[in-house]
Amino acid sequence: MRAVLSLLIALVCLTAVAVCSPARAADDAAKSEARATVERQIEAFRKDDAATAYAQAAPSIQGMFTSPDNFIEMVRKGYAAVYRARSFSIDRIEETDDEGLALGVKLQDENGVDWVALYSLEKQTDGAWRISGCRLVKAPGSAA
Repeated sequence: MRAVLSLLIALVCLTAVAVCSPARAADDAAKSEARATVERQIEAFRKDDAATAYAQAAPSIQGMFTSPDNFIEMVRKGYAAVYRARSFSIDRIEETDDEGLALGVKLQDENGVDWVALYSLEKQTDGAWRISGCRLVKAPGSAA
């Protein structure tokens, strides 16, 4: 009886792992793809590659800035820390209520001032993750 019970518990555990693992893998893959989208955009800004930076934006953002040049000009003026990040690191990725993802990014601008950005991303119908917003604030205790 004890052997049968142990076998039953083992089978239940294996079934749970088999059923749950693919979903978790998809979540990890989604987070990895979202991370790559943000990294691709920041690297594109560093190179003044307006087309690549613009391509990482969700259609709703692209609609507000009808060309890559208009988009990168807005970023230059309003998001200088993102546009010319001396360094950056993604420190957290979380799911949002609307099935999107939020990424916390620590940045340092050209002048050495620390910033924190909260990116929101939404999954597109083609499966790609695109940036739907970015909130940028000086890091607490940051100089100038």
